[in-house]
This record gives sequence, structure tokens and C-alpha cells, in this order.
Amino acid sequence: MLFHVRMDVNLPVDMPAGQAATLKATEKARFQELQRSGKWRHIWRVVGHYSNVSVFDVDSPAELHELLLSLPLFLYMDIAVMPLCRHPSSLYEDDR
Repeated sequence: MLFHVRMDVNLPVDMPAGQAATLKATEKARFQELQRSGKWRHIWRVVGHYSNVSVFDVDSPAELHELLLSLPLFLYMDIAVMPLCRHPSSLYEDDR
């Protein structure tokens, strides 16, 4: 199942810089692990925001929920999820 996910990150302004840097590095490592597994298929920055728009390819909404909970920045994110399905006019068969 494909899901469009927008993640807006809101780190506290008083978070120490070292803590924020560690959190961001841990988040990047987790993201890359999920990307290599094929679960996090695409990611794009939202210009002018500390946000991204991503496409996840998972087996169920419950799996997506667990993956999002596993993100180190989860506690600091506003997340919007939209399920997707293949458009009948798509040229690409792997757009499940």
C-alpha cells in the first residue's frame, strides 16, 4: 500500500543545539535504513519549511503507523497521511 505522508518538524526553540544535532543525525540514519528497505520510497523537501512530503510503500496502515512511531523526531512532528492507489491511466505498473 502506498501512502503520501507530510511531516512538519517543530523542534522546541530552547532545545540545546547538541541535542538537536544528535536527534537529526539519528533521524537521518533511520530514514536511510527505511529507504534502503524500500519502505520509504520517495522524499521531497517543502520549500521554506522544516517539512517533507514522502511516499511510503508498506503492507498496511498499522505498519506505516509503527514506522512513523520509530522515527526519532516523531514527538516533534505534525504528520498528515493520505492513502494512495494506482491511477488507471498511469504508464507504470509498479504504481500499486
